[in-house]
Amino acid sequence: MTVRWSRVKGAIGYLVLRDGEPIDHGGRDVLASSGPSYCDTTGERGRRYAYSVASLADVGAEPGDASEPVEAASTASPAAPLELRVDAARVTGQLDRVWRMVGSEHLSQLFYGEGPGGSDIGREFAEALELARDELGVESVRAHAILHDELEVYGDDGEVRLDGIFRVYDRLLELGVRPVVELSFMPRALAADPKPSIFEYRGLISPPADWERWAALNATLAAGLVDRYGIEEVERWGFEVWNEANLEVFWSGTQADYFRLYETAARAIKEVDARLLVGGPSTAAAGWIVDFLDFVLEGEIPLDFLSTHTYGNWPVDVREALRSRGLDDVQVWWTEWGVTPTHFYNVTDSVYGAPFVLHGMKSAQGRLDALAYWVVSDHFEELGRAERLLHGGFGLLTIGNLRKPRWWALALAQQLGDDLLQLELGGDGAASLVDAWAARHEDGTIDILAWNGTLQQAKADGDALLDRALHVSVDGLDGRWEASVARVDREHSNLAARWDRSRDWPTTKEWEALHAEDRLDEEELGMLDRVELELPLPQPGVLRLRLRPRG
Repeated sequence: MTVRWSRVKGAIGYLVLRDGEPIDHGGRDVLASSGPSYCDTTGERGRRYAYSVASLADVGAEPGDASEPVEAASTASPAAPLELRVDAARVTGQLDRVWRMVGSEHLSQLFYGEGPGGSDIGREFAEALELARDELGVESVRAHAILHDELEVYGDDGEVRLDGIFRVYDRLLELGVRPVVELSFMPRALAADPKPSIFEYRGLISPPADWERWAALNATLAAGLVDRYGIEEVERWGFEVWNEANLEVFWSGTQADYFRLYETAARAIKEVDARLLVGGPSTAAAGWIVDFLDFVLEGEIPLDFLSTHTYGNWPVDVREALRSRGLDDVQVWWTEWGVTPTHFYNVTDSVYGAPFVLHGMKSAQGRLDALAYWVVSDHFEELGRAERLLHGGFGLLTIGNLRKPRWWALALAQQLGDDLLQLELGGDGAASLVDAWAARHEDGTIDILAWNGTLQQAKADGDALLDRALHVSVDGLDGRWEASVARVDREHSNLAARWDRSRDWPTTKEWEALHAEDRLDEEELGMLDRVELELPLPQPGVLRLRLRPRG
């Protein structure tokens, strides 16, 4: 059932209600939709429901009055093919590659040795970042724990030592990727309470014992980075103050303590050079946004980018909260986003994530400046290292750097041309369950990228009544075209179909075979004088129709 509505000025999100109750699609995080449509697959087929929508000024606030309910019932029969028509002669805009930022486990892993399954963590982690740069267009990486005592940044004598950070960032820049400097966690010698910690590597979550020393640490760090790498480089990075302070597991202080932490760091960094970018509040589940912006405005505190996180849903429209406060120049960086906030959860290895990431990236167009998928690699040890190859890890890549379906989806998006073409999509589930992009390259090649996916994770393995076919037609073409179709679904470009997840690690020969088969499944369709095709698109699934001009 697809519900559509008109946007409400000032609303950052919407709750879709069924018989008066918010629909829970099983994403384990924020239920609010970014709008202005929602595809509900959680009901009983054929049963009549009353749907309504309520707007939200803040994710944690009470919703506004619900709209008048609309009654409807879903059908219980297979849908007719969706009509997808492209006008190759009409450019409608430019693709914004908001996936240019990616999340990562702490970057000191670049210097680790042997890891799970006999892997070389440092080598594989570096390779993962290079692959993300080359195949996904990733330009920056955001990671935790750059102030962790592992890097010996802050001594008992209060002296700031940056050699460990320089070593990490030198290596990162060698790989062609720049950092987002997340200012966490609290060094032990500066922590007001060194006991509370997070993760197996014990990141300290305390406010500072001395606020002047916290300011000095941030000023010294910013100045040191500028001295080493130059302001023209470092002004492109961004300094993000802390991580998810609205969760007790990440911050033992109060909201007021965090706001003071932010203000102190932001002012210290800006005193080094006003061109350095500073942002926050880096909250979980889009929390504290309104309170934080009001605090920043009232105190005239520097803010270059607004950052927050969510999982299992598309990002809500926090830019509305900026607009309503006259903060139109502040960027929006979603520094964590993904299929699920849950560690060791099998949906991360499945095809479900492929259409999910494309739905999210398209929803972000024009609203977000960066949408960082969390995370790039299964070399990830917040709750301990992996015990087997397919363990439900957050990574787009496995240990051993095999590509998961989510990776292929982002790679297909990255392969699109910059010029977006006029596209019309009609039929059951159009622009909700199923969506698409059409784009043209400089050499005239045309790509049509389409995907079929529900938010409901209980249907991660598919549902025959959600499978669709696309009737694709392209107008405005001259000459002959060489056609091919790439697929990501249960049978194609799907690592989980080639490896038994109950087994631990491949043998040497099995590794070789898995790497040899680690490629995008693509089929040549031959030469076409006109484009009029019907293509199956299962749920979950992604396809890319490529048309190359051949005269």
